Amino acid sequence: MSFSQPTGGVSLSLEDKVVLVTGGSRGIGAATVRLLRQAGARVVFSYRSAETQAQELVKACGGEDVCRAVKQELATVEDGQALVAAAVGVFGRLDCVVVNHGIWPPHDQPIATMSAAQWRGTLGVNLDSVFGLVQAAVAVMLAQARVPAAEDGTSNASRGHVVLIASTAAQRGEAFHADYAASKGALISLTKSLSSELAPQGILCNCVAPGWVRTEMSEATLSDPVASKKALGLIPLGRPAEPEEIAGPVVFLCTKWAGFVSGEVFNVNGGAVLVG
Repeated sequence: MSFSQPTGGVSLSLEDKVVLVTGGSRGIGAATVRLLRQAGARVVFSYRSAETQAQELVKACGGEDVCRAVKQELATVEDGQALVAAAVGVFGRLDCVVVNHGIWPPHDQPIATMSAAQWRGTLGVNLDSVFGLVQAAVAVMLAQARVPAAEDGTSNASRGHVVLIASTAAQRGEAFHADYAASKGALISLTKSLSSELAPQGILCNCVAPGWVRTEMSEATLSDPVASKKALGLIPLGRPAEPEEIAGPVVFLCTKWAGFVSGEVFNVNGGAVLVG
């Protein structure tokens, strides 16, 4: 078997696709929005308070004809449903949803003294709103016609992709952050349940589980010499990830090259958690 010399490389094209990214104004979300635009997708992303950063990102990604920021609190089921409705209202359809938003209370909180308000608040943002998002997004995708299978046989006909962002804390737990670990562990279980239910209907659901990533949310820990040494000591690569290193696997899971990937937990953690 012989192959002709490649000229343009392998394309991770998302041309003609519409993608919703939650928590897209900063960190992993912003890196994902940028990479999705480079792949040709039109993108709607949500933000809660970082309006200046959101508008700067829209401008950097080509303007509102191809990229739109939506201000939306995400703390309840109804919030998630409202965001999906807003996203569909922008570009008229929805092909992929990347559920990236979440909170991680940075202070250590023993379970014996954790307040019910903290527990409910974390699960409201990290889990309840995700249910609303996924429920509404799946309903939209099921109502859309399937995209024809690629002629080169690299994908089956599909209706859409759901990518949830979990965490290594979901897999090994995290002392003094039981609320966060429990909420992210639920996303892994949700991924598997959605895969079993939705793959036969042409919707692929997968999960990306990052470890420590250099973002605003982790800045306090990674800038503290003691806490940083403890965190990075668990990573064989010896450093945190950059947001773009998480965005790459996320975008891959939205493309035709992931057309036979469903229910997978994609670990991107520098070797800190080994499962399989």
